[in-house]
Amino acid sequence: MGFLIRWISAFILLALTFNPTDFNYVRWAQEAWSTSTPMVVLAGLVLLVAYVLFLTAVFRGIGTMGVFLILAVFAALIWVLVDMGWISLDNPGVLTWVGLLAMSVVLAIGMYWGIFWRRLSGQLEVDDNVEG
Repeated sequence: MGFLIRWISAFILLALTFNPTDFNYVRWAQEAWSTSTPMVVLAGLVLLVAYVLFLTAVFRGIGTMGVFLILAVFAALIWVLVDMGWISLDNPGVLTWVGLLAMSVVLAIGMYWGIFWRRLSGQLEVDDNVEG
């Protein structure tokens, strides 16, 4: 259940920022900049804080190499799906959703990795040195 919540949260964050529909921050910010600049800036800062939280956890959890490896697996999976004819490169909307799905899985794995590793190995990680 923990991974699912992290994945849904990551997907919502990414989809709120940009998606192929007209309901996303990027399009809203472009349209509302001249009339609602303070609101656009506030919403952008809230999104930025969420991204910083996610990305900090991801890079601490799986690191840069882990991110690239997971993205490589998704790239190969997309290649297979295109080769099998299940996904068409002619539809940019579908490709955008697939990209959002891939990036949200990377974020969720990065957020969940520490918990998964502790369960898998039975080991605890200690970051603080206790003096005394």
